[in-house]
Amino acid sequence: MTGQDREHTGRSAEHETAETEPARHEPAQHEPAQHEPAQHEPASSGHVQSVARAFALLESLADAVEPLSLQTIAERTGLAQPTAHRLLKTMQGLGYTRQTAAREYGLGPGLIALGNRAAPELAVRAQPLLRDLEELSQETANLVVLDGTNAVYVAQQQSRHQMRMFTEVGRRVLPHAAGAGKAMLATLSEARVRAILEVTGLPRYTETTRTTVADLLRELRETRGRGYALDDGEREVGVRCIAVAVPGSNPPAALSVSGPAARITDDMVPRVVEALQGAAARLSGAAR
Repeated sequence: MTGQDREHTGRSAEHETAETEPARHEPAQHEPAQHEPAQHEPASSGHVQSVARAFALLESLADAVEPLSLQTIAERTGLAQPTAHRLLKTMQGLGYTRQTAAREYGLGPGLIALGNRAAPELAVRAQPLLRDLEELSQETANLVVLDGTNAVYVAQQQSRHQMRMFTEVGRRVLPHAAGAGKAMLATLSEARVRAILEVTGLPRYTETTRTTVADLLRELRETRGRGYALDDGEREVGVRCIAVAVPGSNPPAALSVSGPAARITDDMVPRVVEALQGAAARLSGAAR
Protein backbone atom coordinates (compact mmCIF):
# COMPACT_ATOMS: atom_id res chain seq x y z
CA MET A 1 0.00 0.00 0.00
CA THR A 2 1.04 3.54 -0.64
CA GLY A 3 1.06 6.54 1.69
CA GLN A 4 -2.37 7.69 0.56
CA ASP A 5 -5.44 5.48 0.10
CA ARG A 6 -4.53 1.92 0.83
CA GLU A 7 -6.49 -1.14 -0.07
CA HIS A 8 -6.58 -4.84 0.43
CA THR A 9 -6.61 -6.92 -2.67
CA GLY A 10 -8.03 -10.34 -3.25
CA ARG A 11 -8.31 -12.14 -6.55
CA SER A 12 -9.86 -15.40 -7.57
CA ALA A 13 -8.44 -17.15 -10.60
CA GLU A 14 -10.80 -17.27 -13.56
CA HIS A 15 -10.68 -20.18 -15.97
CA GLU A 16 -12.41 -20.64 -19.28
CA THR A 17 -14.17 -23.59 -20.79
CA ALA A 18 -13.20 -24.87 -24.21
CA GLU A 19 -15.96 -24.16 -26.68
CA THR A 20 -16.36 -25.13 -30.32
CA GLU A 21 -17.00 -22.15 -32.56
CA PRO A 22 -17.42 -21.99 -36.34
CA ALA A 23 -14.21 -21.08 -38.12
CA ARG A 24 -13.94 -17.41 -39.09
CA HIS A 25 -11.28 -14.91 -39.97
CA GLU A 26 -10.12 -12.46 -37.31
CA PRO A 27 -10.20 -8.79 -38.36
CA ALA A 28 -6.77 -7.38 -39.05
CA GLN A 29 -5.00 -6.26 -35.85
CA HIS A 30 -1.82 -4.33 -35.24
CA GLU A 31 -0.77 -6.91 -32.67
CA PRO A 32 0.85 -10.21 -33.66
CA ALA A 33 -1.47 -13.22 -33.75
CA GLN A 34 -1.13 -15.68 -30.91
CA HIS A 35 -2.49 -19.11 -30.12
CA GLU A 36 -4.93 -19.28 -27.25
CA PRO A 37 -3.48 -21.08 -24.24
CA ALA A 38 -5.06 -24.40 -23.36
CA GLN A 39 -7.99 -24.06 -21.03
CA HIS A 40 -8.15 -26.17 -17.88
CA GLU A 41 -11.76 -25.89 -16.75
CA PRO A 42 -13.97 -28.78 -17.83
CA ALA A 43 -16.88 -27.94 -20.10
CA SER A 44 -20.09 -27.19 -18.23
CA SER A 45 -23.64 -26.87 -19.45
CA GLY A 46 -24.61 -23.32 -20.37
CA HIS A 47 -21.05 -21.94 -20.30
CA VAL A 48 -20.54 -19.28 -23.00
CA GLN A 49 -16.85 -18.77 -23.63
CA SER A 50 -17.06 -15.24 -25.03
CA VAL A 51 -19.02 -14.03 -21.99
CA ALA A 52 -16.52 -15.60 -19.60
CA ARG A 53 -13.67 -13.95 -21.52
CA ALA A 54 -15.34 -10.53 -21.45
CA PHE A 55 -15.77 -10.70 -17.70
CA ALA A 56 -12.19 -11.89 -17.26
CA LEU A 57 -11.10 -8.74 -19.11
CA LEU A 58 -13.30 -6.51 -16.95
CA GLU A 59 -12.00 -8.09 -13.74
CA SER A 60 -8.42 -7.65 -14.94
CA LEU A 61 -9.07 -3.94 -15.53
CA ALA A 62 -10.81 -3.68 -12.14
CA ASP A 63 -7.74 -5.14 -10.41
CA ALA A 64 -5.43 -2.59 -12.03
CA VAL A 65 -4.57 0.75 -10.44
CA GLU A 66 -4.04 2.40 -13.86
CA PRO A 67 -5.16 1.66 -17.44
CA LEU A 68 -3.42 -1.32 -19.02
CA SER A 69 -1.88 -1.96 -22.42
CA LEU A 70 -3.38 -4.62 -24.65
CA GLN A 71 -0.30 -6.78 -24.21
CA THR A 72 -0.54 -6.63 -20.41
CA ILE A 73 -4.25 -7.41 -20.45
CA ALA A 74 -3.67 -10.40 -22.73
CA GLU A 75 -0.90 -11.71 -20.46
CA ARG A 76 -3.01 -11.33 -17.32
CA THR A 77 -6.09 -13.03 -18.77
CA GLY A 78 -4.34 -15.68 -20.89
CA LEU A 79 -6.13 -14.49 -24.04
CA ALA A 80 -4.58 -13.91 -27.45
CA GLN A 81 -4.18 -10.22 -28.19
CA PRO A 82 -6.57 -10.25 -31.20
CA THR A 83 -9.28 -11.87 -29.10
CA ALA A 84 -8.77 -9.46 -26.20
CA HIS A 85 -8.70 -6.52 -28.63
CA ARG A 86 -11.98 -7.55 -30.27
CA LEU A 87 -13.78 -7.95 -26.95
CA LEU A 88 -12.39 -4.72 -25.50
CA LYS A 89 -13.47 -2.78 -28.59
CA THR A 90 -16.96 -4.27 -28.39
CA MET A 91 -17.28 -3.29 -24.73
CA GLN A 92 -15.83 0.14 -25.50
CA GLY A 93 -18.65 0.71 -27.97
CA LEU A 94 -21.13 -0.17 -25.23
CA GLY A 95 -19.46 2.13 -22.70
CA TYR A 96 -18.08 -0.59 -20.43
CA THR A 97 -14.42 -0.02 -21.28
CA ARG A 98 -12.52 3.06 -22.42
CA GLN A 99 -9.29 3.65 -24.31
CA THR A 100 -6.81 6.36 -23.39
CA ALA A 101 -4.73 8.50 -25.75
CA ALA A 102 -1.86 6.10 -25.06
CA ARG A 103 -4.04 3.22 -26.37
CA GLU A 104 -4.40 1.71 -22.92
CA TYR A 105 -7.65 0.36 -21.55
CA GLY A 106 -9.63 1.04 -18.37
CA LEU A 107 -13.15 0.49 -17.09
CA GLY A 108 -15.83 2.60 -18.74
CA PRO A 109 -18.52 4.83 -17.19
CA GLY A 110 -21.27 2.47 -18.30
CA LEU A 111 -20.38 0.18 -15.40
CA ILE A 112 -21.30 2.81 -12.83
CA ALA A 113 -25.01 2.63 -13.60
CA LEU A 114 -24.91 -1.16 -13.62
CA GLY A 115 -23.16 -1.23 -10.28
CA ASN A 116 -25.69 1.10 -8.70
CA ARG A 117 -28.56 -1.04 -9.95
CA ALA A 118 -26.88 -4.22 -8.78
CA ALA A 119 -26.49 -3.07 -5.17
CA PRO A 120 -28.52 -5.47 -3.01
CA GLU A 121 -31.31 -4.07 -0.86
CA LEU A 122 -29.28 -4.90 2.23
CA ALA A 123 -26.53 -2.57 0.99
CA VAL A 124 -29.01 0.29 0.60
CA ARG A 125 -30.37 -0.29 4.10
CA ALA A 126 -26.84 -0.47 5.51
CA GLN A 127 -25.59 2.84 4.17
CA PRO A 128 -26.84 5.11 7.01
CA LEU A 129 -25.51 2.60 9.54
CA LEU A 130 -22.11 2.64 7.84
CA ARG A 131 -22.06 6.44 8.03
CA ASP A 132 -22.78 6.22 11.76
CA LEU A 133 -19.99 3.67 12.23
CA GLU A 134 -17.50 5.87 10.40
CA GLU A 135 -18.63 8.88 12.44
CA LEU A 136 -17.98 7.00 15.68
CA SER A 137 -14.69 5.33 14.69
CA GLN A 138 -13.47 7.72 11.99
CA GLU A 139 -12.36 4.59 10.14
CA THR A 140 -13.72 2.85 7.04
CA ALA A 141 -16.96 0.92 7.63
CA ASN A 142 -18.01 -1.96 5.37
CA LEU A 143 -20.87 -4.31 4.61
CA VAL A 144 -19.65 -7.68 3.33
CA VAL A 145 -21.65 -10.70 2.16
CA LEU A 146 -20.61 -14.31 1.57
CA ASP A 147 -21.05 -15.25 -2.08
CA GLY A 148 -20.20 -18.89 -2.52
CA THR A 149 -16.66 -19.21 -1.21
CA ASN A 150 -15.77 -15.50 -1.36
CA ALA A 151 -16.39 -12.50 0.85
CA VAL A 152 -17.72 -9.64 -1.31
CA TYR A 153 -17.70 -5.97 -0.28
CA VAL A 154 -21.12 -4.56 -1.22
CA ALA A 155 -21.31 -1.22 0.62
CA GLN A 156 -18.86 1.13 2.31
CA GLN A 157 -18.32 4.45 4.04
CA GLN A 158 -14.68 5.45 3.67
CA SER A 159 -12.70 6.98 6.51
CA ARG A 160 -12.27 10.73 6.61
CA HIS A 161 -8.52 10.32 7.15
CA GLN A 162 -6.12 10.78 4.25
CA MET A 163 -4.32 7.63 5.36
CA ARG A 164 -7.09 5.06 5.28
CA MET A 165 -7.64 1.39 4.58
CA PHE A 166 -10.39 0.25 2.26
CA THR A 167 -11.30 -2.58 -0.06
CA GLU A 168 -13.31 -1.17 -2.92
CA VAL A 169 -16.97 -2.14 -3.30
CA GLY A 170 -17.30 -5.20 -5.49
CA ARG A 171 -13.97 -6.70 -4.45
CA ARG A 172 -13.99 -10.42 -3.71
CA VAL A 173 -11.55 -11.80 -1.13
CA LEU A 174 -10.98 -15.14 0.55
CA PRO A 175 -12.77 -15.15 3.92
CA HIS A 176 -10.14 -16.81 6.12
CA ALA A 177 -7.88 -13.72 6.23
CA ALA A 178 -10.53 -11.00 6.57
CA GLY A 179 -12.32 -9.87 9.70
CA ALA A 180 -15.72 -9.80 8.02
CA GLY A 181 -14.97 -13.12 6.35
CA LYS A 182 -14.22 -14.79 9.67
CA ALA A 183 -17.31 -13.23 11.26
CA MET A 184 -19.44 -14.83 8.54
CA LEU A 185 -17.63 -18.18 8.67
CA ALA A 186 -18.29 -18.28 12.41
CA THR A 187 -22.06 -18.40 11.71
CA LEU A 188 -21.71 -21.55 9.60
CA SER A 189 -21.47 -25.19 10.57
CA GLU A 190 -18.00 -26.69 10.76
CA ALA A 191 -18.87 -28.97 7.84
CA ARG A 192 -19.73 -26.00 5.62
CA VAL A 193 -16.58 -24.15 6.67
CA ARG A 194 -14.50 -27.19 5.76
CA ALA A 195 -16.24 -27.42 2.38
CA ILE A 196 -15.40 -23.77 1.66
CA LEU A 197 -11.78 -24.26 2.67
CA GLU A 198 -11.47 -27.28 0.39
CA VAL A 199 -12.17 -24.89 -2.49
CA THR A 200 -10.23 -21.82 -1.35
CA GLY A 201 -7.36 -23.32 0.59
CA LEU A 202 -5.67 -21.20 3.25
CA PRO A 203 -3.07 -19.10 1.41
CA ARG A 204 -0.67 -17.11 3.56
CA TYR A 205 -0.64 -13.33 3.10
CA THR A 206 1.32 -12.31 6.21
CA GLU A 207 2.98 -13.92 9.20
CA THR A 208 -0.29 -13.81 11.15
CA THR A 209 -2.53 -15.45 8.51
CA ARG A 210 -4.23 -18.63 9.74
CA THR A 211 -2.95 -21.34 7.41
CA THR A 212 -4.24 -24.55 9.00
CA VAL A 213 -7.82 -25.72 9.27
CA ALA A 214 -7.39 -26.50 12.97
CA ASP A 215 -6.15 -22.98 13.77
CA LEU A 216 -8.93 -21.31 11.82
CA LEU A 217 -11.67 -23.48 13.34
CA ARG A 218 -10.29 -22.71 16.80
CA GLU A 219 -10.47 -18.99 16.08
CA LEU A 220 -13.99 -19.29 14.71
CA ARG A 221 -15.08 -20.90 17.98
CA GLU A 222 -13.50 -18.00 19.86
CA THR A 223 -15.28 -15.57 17.53
CA ARG A 224 -18.66 -17.14 18.30
CA GLY A 225 -17.95 -16.97 22.02
CA ARG A 226 -16.99 -13.28 22.15
CA GLY A 227 -19.42 -12.08 19.47
CA TYR A 228 -16.99 -10.46 17.04
CA ALA A 229 -14.06 -11.26 14.75
CA LEU A 230 -10.64 -9.66 14.56
CA ASP A 231 -8.18 -9.38 11.70
CA ASP A 232 -4.80 -8.36 13.09
CA GLY A 233 -2.73 -7.82 9.97
CA GLU A 234 -3.67 -11.22 8.54
CA ARG A 235 -4.18 -9.98 5.00
CA GLU A 236 -2.18 -6.76 5.06
CA VAL A 237 0.56 -5.88 7.51
CA GLY A 238 -0.36 -2.92 9.69
CA VAL A 239 -4.11 -3.18 9.04
CA ARG A 240 -6.64 -4.08 11.72
CA CYS A 241 -10.29 -4.96 11.25
CA ILE A 242 -13.14 -5.60 13.68
CA ALA A 243 -16.27 -7.34 12.36
CA VAL A 244 -19.67 -8.55 13.55
CA ALA A 245 -22.03 -10.88 11.69
CA VAL A 246 -25.53 -9.65 10.81
CA PRO A 247 -27.90 -11.99 12.70
CA GLY A 248 -30.11 -14.19 10.54
CA SER A 249 -28.78 -12.85 7.25
CA ASN A 250 -29.12 -15.12 4.23
CA PRO A 251 -26.66 -15.13 2.58
CA PRO A 252 -24.37 -14.51 5.55
CA ALA A 253 -23.36 -10.86 5.97
CA ALA A 254 -21.14 -8.87 8.31
CA LEU A 255 -20.38 -5.27 9.21
CA SER A 256 -16.77 -4.26 9.79
CA VAL A 257 -14.56 -1.32 10.68
CA SER A 258 -11.00 -1.33 9.36
CA GLY A 259 -8.02 0.98 9.60
CA PRO A 260 -4.35 1.26 10.55
CA ALA A 261 -3.40 -0.81 13.58
CA ALA A 262 -1.84 2.32 15.07
CA ARG A 263 -5.31 3.91 15.26
CA ILE A 264 -7.48 0.87 16.00
CA THR A 265 -5.98 0.20 19.41
CA ASP A 266 -7.02 -2.39 22.00
CA ASP A 267 -8.64 0.39 24.02
CA MET A 268 -10.83 1.26 21.02
CA VAL A 269 -12.04 -2.29 20.33
CA PRO A 270 -14.87 -2.51 22.94
CA ARG A 271 -16.44 0.75 21.77
CA VAL A 272 -16.32 -0.28 18.12
CA VAL A 273 -17.65 -3.77 18.89
CA GLU A 274 -20.62 -2.30 20.75
CA ALA A 275 -21.40 0.00 17.82
CA LEU A 276 -21.04 -2.83 15.29
CA GLN A 277 -23.30 -5.14 17.29
CA GLY A 278 -25.97 -2.46 17.55
CA ALA A 279 -25.77 -1.69 13.83
CA ALA A 280 -25.89 -5.38 12.94
CA ALA A 281 -29.01 -5.87 15.08
CA ARG A 282 -30.73 -2.88 13.43
CA LEU A 283 -29.77 -4.10 9.97
CA SER A 284 -31.06 -7.58 10.76
CA GLY A 285 -34.38 -6.16 11.92
CA ALA A 286 -34.73 -3.90 8.87
CA ALA A 287 -34.12 -6.82 6.52
CA ARG A 288 -37.02 -8.88 7.93
